[in-house]
Amino acid sequence: MIQSLDPRITRAEIEENNSISPLKDLDQWETYEVFHQKKRGDQHMHVGIVHAPNAEMALLFAKEQYGRRGVSVNIWVVCTRDVFTSDYDDTDMFDVSEKQYREAGGYKVMEKINKYKKANKI
Repeated sequence: MIQSLDPRITRAEIEENNSISPLKDLDQWETYEVFHQKKRGDQHMHVGIVHAPNAEMALLFAKEQYGRRGVSVNIWVVCTRDVFTSDYDDTDMFDVSEKQYREAGGYKVMEKINKYKKANKI
């Protein structure tokens, strides 16, 4: 009989079964990445992972797990194996050193503002 810290399990007098074997690799449910949108027009944000036998069940599980408190207007589920990532060795594709003009720091606006304030005594 199984002895447990939970008295309900001990009271159930469940016999130990040593014949239980682990599931085979293909018997496991797949994982799905869950993204939710808090309000219409916002971007979808990654909120977690669910295990499910298919995409429809993953959507149902995601709704129950991450959308039950009414903070979502839309939920996406994506099979984890379908997510493609870049390698850390490919950091050169993110090199934007020649595009500093996109950053606000590249413009000397503060000098002009201070000059205007000084000229107009603001």
